Amino acid sequence: MERVRIIVHGMVQGVFFRANTIRQAERMGITGFVRNLPDGSVEAVAEGPRADLEGFVAWCHRGPDMARVERVDVSWESPSGSFRGFGLG
Repeated sequence: MERVRIIVHGMVQGVFFRANTIRQAERMGITGFVRNLPDGSVEAVAEGPRADLEGFVAWCHRGPDMARVERVDVSWESPSGSFRGFGLG
């Protein structure tokens, strides 16, 4: 079990990025949250097996069809184990 914090920059608000992120995380069986940040970026924090999280990070580099991802910042952290599902933060 690991934890990753992802900040996605670009045209990522108002394009269903959060909703699609939740669906992707649920498909992958990982837990955590996603939220919009005041600077226009989107933050996701996810926990699960490393391989699943790496796939999730790869998806965040693309995002949904309407999104235009310019940069993704990724930091690996210690898991808390406190998430029960994946939702809005």
